Amino acid sequence: MRWRRARQQNTEINPEDIFIDSANDATFDRARFEGRIERPLSHTTFLALAGVFVVVFGLLLVRAGYVQVVQGDAFARQSAQNSLESTALFAPRGIITDRHGAVLVENIDANKGTGTGRRYLMPQMGQIIGYVSYPKKDSSGHYYDTEITGVAGLEAEYNEVLTGTNGRVLVEKDAVGDVRSSGMIVPPRDGSPLTLTVDASLERHFAEAIARTADTAGFIAGAGVIMDVHTGDVHAIVSYPSYDPNVMSNGSPVATIASYNTSQGHPFLDHAVQGVYVPGSIVKPIVAAGALTDGVITPQTQINDPGRLAVPDPYHPGKTYYYNGWRALGIVDVSKAIAWSSDVFFYTVGGGFGDQRGLGIDRLDHWYSAFGLGHTTGIDLPGEASGVIPSPAWKAATFKEPWYLGDTYFTSIGQYGTLVTPIQMVRAAAAIANGGTLVQPRMLVAGTPTRTAIDVSSAALTVVRQGMRQSVTGALARALDVPYIEVAAKTGTAQTGVHNEYDNSWVIGFFPYQQPKYAFAVVLERGPSGAGEQSVNVMRALLDSLKRDDSTYVGGSGAPTTTAGASAR
Repeated sequence: MRWRRARQQNTEINPEDIFIDSANDATFDRARFEGRIERPLSHTTFLALAGVFVVVFGLLLVRAGYVQVVQGDAFARQSAQNSLESTALFAPRGIITDRHGAVLVENIDANKGTGTGRRYLMPQMGQIIGYVSYPKKDSSGHYYDTEITGVAGLEAEYNEVLTGTNGRVLVEKDAVGDVRSSGMIVPPRDGSPLTLTVDASLERHFAEAIARTADTAGFIAGAGVIMDVHTGDVHAIVSYPSYDPNVMSNGSPVATIASYNTSQGHPFLDHAVQGVYVPGSIVKPIVAAGALTDGVITPQTQINDPGRLAVPDPYHPGKTYYYNGWRALGIVDVSKAIAWSSDVFFYTVGGGFGDQRGLGIDRLDHWYSAFGLGHTTGIDLPGEASGVIPSPAWKAATFKEPWYLGDTYFTSIGQYGTLVTPIQMVRAAAAIANGGTLVQPRMLVAGTPTRTAIDVSSAALTVVRQGMRQSVTGALARALDVPYIEVAAKTGTAQTGVHNEYDNSWVIGFFPYQQPKYAFAVVLERGPSGAGEQSVNVMRALLDSLKRDDSTYVGGSGAPTTTAGASAR
């Protein structure tokens, strides 16, 4: 029973019960069972392994002690310099396109480490579109300016719209400043796009016509605007010479930027919006509209133009003041006076002479102001100039002198202290074309056009438009008498320089004549005396190129006719 109980209690088999102990079996073939049986660790092997363990452990202890005691401070400093930084991930700005979706400004992958940059595809629009300033770093490489900022033009005007929202990226740097790892924690959000009213094709043709004419004829600068007479949409706006916004945004080449600063054409000035010029005779349609509306003249009123106006001095008998015209034109009515730009007619209508009463300076100022002169137009471009409309108060403040009748005469023909901008004059031309409504020029296709009615007679404007059409069909703007589109225009020449040795050349107008859609204004600055017709030639070159390459504005296609020469006043 005890054996039975013992057997029952021993229910497990130990390895030694079944494995052969080779040390106690002299007949055991060790080679045969090598790798398949256990063998006791020899005393020598055990001591060798123990020795290796002691040596390795000792070396580790020594190294740990050296690092902790001897190099502890150095590693502590390096550890303190390892850092995680949250830095800006710069958002791409909104792209800018023309009215048809053609890209004018796009983003590129990288610029100076900002992750995004700008590429300007129409550098001739430098002052209009503007340029940007990229984020800046301090000497340690940290950004202290984290925005891509619009500096000029539309980039500045709509900076808040174009600017996106920067993202954030977490960057791990080691003690020497090298990036160990990075990960985006907040993605950037792109800025909103802008769709301009500008037509890139028309803009390109217009810019080429102005640049080519100015360079050929010897003008230092020029500007032009083409605008929808009903909406105020600016389809083309040119300022020449321009700067390359790619150069300005990148800050190089430095030599090119230096040449901009010394150019007599002032490429940083937006000549279409910020440039102010003596208008000369292009204000005569406004004076005519005012005089007809006020009843100073009728469409049938005739005035003799002998080439000059001789005005006796009421305070000094026998003394006469002469106000010269550009040529003797004989008997003229208001339409012919506009077409042939009669100075004597408008001297008389503005200031009065003999039995013919004039508007007087107060009503002249009223009508200039009513057509938008002397005021900003509200166009969405920065730095718009308001110009100057002379008045007795202005003269007293500026020169400390009283106002004379001769000042009224000269103001009547756009001389003396009168200063206007091209954007003002295209707006005035549009008001004449559309029947007496001032539209606010705009650069974006958005919202409802802003319109202001002028209290002017529609019959008066009809007469004025007839005079402007006659200027094209048989007078000073004959270069614009083309078979494929009916144009109405008024030319103007203003002498500048210390000795009146230079000419500014102007033309304003609209087309088509019967159902006007577009108004235009062109000025060429400081050309040689006698070059007053060149602004008309700009418009002729533009119309011919549009006829040939782009039927949107003049209709059809075909070879342009030869540009005819014409005088202009």
